[in-house]
Amino acid sequence: MTEATVPTTPTFNAGLGQEIAAKLPNAGLKYVSNPDHADEETILVEPGSVLEVAKELKKHYPFLMDVCGVDYPERDRRFDVVYHFADHIHRRRLRLKTAVVEGGSVPSVTPVYKAANWFEREAFDLFGVRFDGHPNLRRILCHEDFVGHPLRKDYPADRNQSLTTPIEHTYAKDRARMRAEEADYLSDRVWINIGPAHPATHGTLRFMAVMSGETIEEVDLEIGYLHRCFEKMCETHDYNQIIPYADRLNYCSAPINNHAWCRTVEKMLGIEVPARAQVMRMILDEFSRIIDHFVCISTNAVDLGALTNFWLGFQARERVYDLFEKLCGARLTVSLARVGGMGFDLPAGWVEQAIKTIEDIEKSHYELDLLLTKNRIFVRRMVGAAPIDAETAINYGFTGPCLRAAGAPVDTRVWDPYYSYDQVDFDVPVGDSGDSYARYMVRMEEIRQSCRILKQLLPHIPSGPISVDDPTIRLPRKSDVYGNIEGLMNQFMLVIHGVKPKPGEIYRAHEGANGELGFYVVSDGSGRPYRVKCRPPCFALFQAFPDMLKGQMLADAIAALGSINIIAGELDR
Repeated sequence: MTEATVPTTPTFNAGLGQEIAAKLPNAGLKYVSNPDHADEETILVEPGSVLEVAKELKKHYPFLMDVCGVDYPERDRRFDVVYHFADHIHRRRLRLKTAVVEGGSVPSVTPVYKAANWFEREAFDLFGVRFDGHPNLRRILCHEDFVGHPLRKDYPADRNQSLTTPIEHTYAKDRARMRAEEADYLSDRVWINIGPAHPATHGTLRFMAVMSGETIEEVDLEIGYLHRCFEKMCETHDYNQIIPYADRLNYCSAPINNHAWCRTVEKMLGIEVPARAQVMRMILDEFSRIIDHFVCISTNAVDLGALTNFWLGFQARERVYDLFEKLCGARLTVSLARVGGMGFDLPAGWVEQAIKTIEDIEKSHYELDLLLTKNRIFVRRMVGAAPIDAETAINYGFTGPCLRAAGAPVDTRVWDPYYSYDQVDFDVPVGDSGDSYARYMVRMEEIRQSCRILKQLLPHIPSGPISVDDPTIRLPRKSDVYGNIEGLMNQFMLVIHGVKPKPGEIYRAHEGANGELGFYVVSDGSGRPYRVKCRPPCFALFQAFPDMLKGQMLADAIAALGSINIIAGELDR
């Protein structure tokens, strides 16, 4: 890493750096380049200048993708607060960092980026960093009785804390807090608690709705029911051992999580997997995207009272699971990838079965289209439900189908391409109304486009190895382990110590079924990551839900919740 006062690489505008430094001479702005990765540029600023710098960056970087903390207990300024920005138009990313002492604070950037709201609450919850000016700085993933901050290095990984406060007391506290925040509410408002036991919230979400008749005036969300502290577990396991944990983020499209995690580690190692492994990952990603969309569409319609569509969507899903099972023996959470390649090669007959599966998918898709797209009841329930415009969606950090339904043609596979996505022919579907029906239509078209990608890939899978030929990264063949001392030693070293990326920090994004799935990883050179931050698509989507529901009918909340496809495993981690 090299330091300079102004940027010198083309991805970060040198004039912008000079402009910010001139406007904010006390910001202490420093530029850090990464000679190995041009998209890993970082600017360092003083804590008190974060908000002003963010205002300048907003003019050039419309997306705030993530905010997180990193704990360095041996430093005087113990915590790094890390911001990741993106500019899809000019295809560039930028990292902003500031360092704060224990008990210190950073100005909240929520006045500039609405996306910062929940991300800042998460950093406060897990690290204890305070954000001055935040509209509602309270815990978000851990329960209100939790003592301490679990992602600090001095918090034991096996120290669990159970919630002992009766749940009905939590409801009363929510009402009292919301009344205090909105003093103008009259006593005749109706307060309705929805979830976590409501069929549409699946035991993992809860929201308190303030009603005026059938109209929603205010909504308060509660998450964390499925919080496993995935990021803390990553610190106690080596890079390959984390793959099964990543599976369980979005369990409706597990291979995408596998590949996103492995690509991040591979970027740290400075390697590219062989062409055959790349195409295999693309194929598995697109099948996963299809079944994720089928689950979203089918269960959303079930929430509205329709059932036949559920069998159609899940029938196609099962055919894809047959492919996963034939490839690795598992169906839902598959752990197919490995750092440096794939864990399993394609068995005989798999490609032919995959081509037949596409036919089954297209048949189910056609029948779903007939059942729902022009169904009078479905259309009336979905059109106009929880709309959001493109500008607001970007401000909230929306990505994926929900952003595209609002009118922004942003797809990581296109603006930040990986593997061979820039070599296959497909369209990015875009809506114009940003409502629940637009989100449905975008997902339906994305199923068609994924089938289109698969038809191009399956007949032309390259031959060759499925993993890099590097004994420090890839496990040796069993014959080598039993047949020579080098193979035995390589097996021993990888199993005991794992792969060891050089010290540094990396952010890498992957187009998940719900949007940009990103991993920010800090390496200290050991076989285990020093810090892992998962940027889950659902997190940014769900925090906008209260604004999307204001002025809507209560029934619209159920239609909208299914349409944004909240997966609690990635939401809570």
